[in-house]
Amino acid sequence: MNIYAVQTGTVAIKNNQRIGQGSGIIRQVNILLDNSWTEFLPIYAWVIEHPEGILVVDTGESAKVLQPDYFPKWHPYFRSAVKMNVLPEDEIGPQIRALGIKPPDVKKVILTHFHTDHAGGLAHFPSSEILVSEEEYRTAKSFGGPLTGYLPQHWPNWFTPTPIRFEKTALRAFKYTYPVTTSGDVMVIPTPGHTAAHISVLVKQEDCYYLLAGDTTYSQQALIGRKVDGISPNAQVALHTIDNILDFAKNNQLVYLPTHDPQAATRLKERQTLVIG
Repeated sequence: MNIYAVQTGTVAIKNNQRIGQGSGIIRQVNILLDNSWTEFLPIYAWVIEHPEGILVVDTGESAKVLQPDYFPKWHPYFRSAVKMNVLPEDEIGPQIRALGIKPPDVKKVILTHFHTDHAGGLAHFPSSEILVSEEEYRTAKSFGGPLTGYLPQHWPNWFTPTPIRFEKTALRAFKYTYPVTTSGDVMVIPTPGHTAAHISVLVKQEDCYYLLAGDTTYSQQALIGRKVDGISPNAQVALHTIDNILDFAKNNQLVYLPTHDPQAATRLKERQTLVIG
């Protein structure tokens, strides 16, 4: 089994989004009021080359974000708090072809959540089964979805995802899991926080685990420092997820791979496990 980091362009956000400031709704307001930006951060998707079939975790962003009408102009976040840099060759389709994988070869796609930089490349996978959190899907396609940053208008017309049905199992702090492979070495775990129904993918290879963590935090440093981002609708829920991950890492070798961490691909390549001080 092999895991590949696929960078689908870059994104810059406000510093108050990477590390939230304030409490409650003030955290989101402070993102809009912030005048400071992060550097351009990677937008990673992940490819798992597994004996049972090729799996993709998140689909990255689409080059269509460069079109002036892609983001709703009425939305203050898209208007003033995010910058995308994605070229057509950065999209996940061309990227995995460079690895020798054709999109129709992908058996399953797993979305950690429906924000556009994770679901923007869905159009490349019309023949794959797409696994999602049912609650996340319902929220994203609801009337209020666009208000909270979802863009269901850009989903492909054929998009009919498979809802994940979690099983109650004991994996230390993770009480529920969903096995993606029959061998049980790839599983989905609930990691609410960045969104209310955010999920992550836990991969076991020999004596080491890899957590394809979506936006549980924006960096490993934020995880270790227990820093919640500014997007999370409930900071306490997000902090509980962070603590669950840290608890798991105390007793297992864990390589932590969030989507926007510039060091994630290096940690994957060098198998750098999380060290809790």
